[in-house]
Amino acid sequence: MDNRPIGVFDSGLGGLTAVKQLEKLLPGESIIYFGDTGRVPYGSRGKETILRYARQDMDFLLSQNVKAVLAACGTVSSVARSVGEALSVPYIDVIRPSAQAAAAATKNGKIGVIGTAATIHSDSYRSALLRLNHKLQVFPQACPLFVSLVESGFVAPQDEVTRLVAERYLAPVRAAGVDTLILGCTHYPIIAPTIGSVMGRGVTLIDSGREAALAMAQALKDRDLLCEPGAPRQVRYFVTDTPENFMNVAELFLGHSVEGRTQRIDIEGDPA
Repeated sequence: MDNRPIGVFDSGLGGLTAVKQLEKLLPGESIIYFGDTGRVPYGSRGKETILRYARQDMDFLLSQNVKAVLAACGTVSSVARSVGEALSVPYIDVIRPSAQAAAAATKNGKIGVIGTAATIHSDSYRSALLRLNHKLQVFPQACPLFVSLVESGFVAPQDEVTRLVAERYLAPVRAAGVDTLILGCTHYPIIAPTIGSVMGRGVTLIDSGREAALAMAQALKDRDLLCEPGAPRQVRYFVTDTPENFMNVAELFLGHSVEGRTQRIDIEGDPA
């Protein structure tokens, strides 16, 4: 048993999809969420910058005495896996769990992957899928504007701006005839209704945040790191931009308020 919190981080708000799933799967666990809202998005950055950000993000969580780290960021999962695997605590990213779920779900062997430019260029999902089954056909598509749309609150299914962008991005994947689509950025499940509508009913969407949360829950159970029954639970949120903007949108994603539990920090210095 281990009553320390689970650490979760993302470049911004998208990782809250993983937090929401963790709260369902492990309602007794404490969680510390770090969203690097002052430097979002990561997906358009160079590799060295992403690696530096990833180290800073993980170092911050370790400074909070977390018992495990979930990289709820497709970009970091794709580019900075070596950083996570060198941690002194269990580390889970979104790549392998999502690839495993997609390989199990597909019926025609055609899997689409959408993500940030860095995630798609890394070819991490294709590599993970082909290791599971070399006969799979993988169709990647970068969707960089999705992160900005989500961070700006354009998430309603009826939002025409988001739908038009989705139709443009998803046209090649849909034309390829995929029956399974990995939402390879944890921001994307927030607009899953729009993505699903554009792709059509016959396409299974793989929520990378959910799959990573499931993998984290299993890892904690396997290592006997779950908290003691009845232990005090606390969920705290840290961001690098103004907490007000984060709190307003986070409530929409989580279905509950995060007021009073959100703090701004200077990731390159001391807590602000």
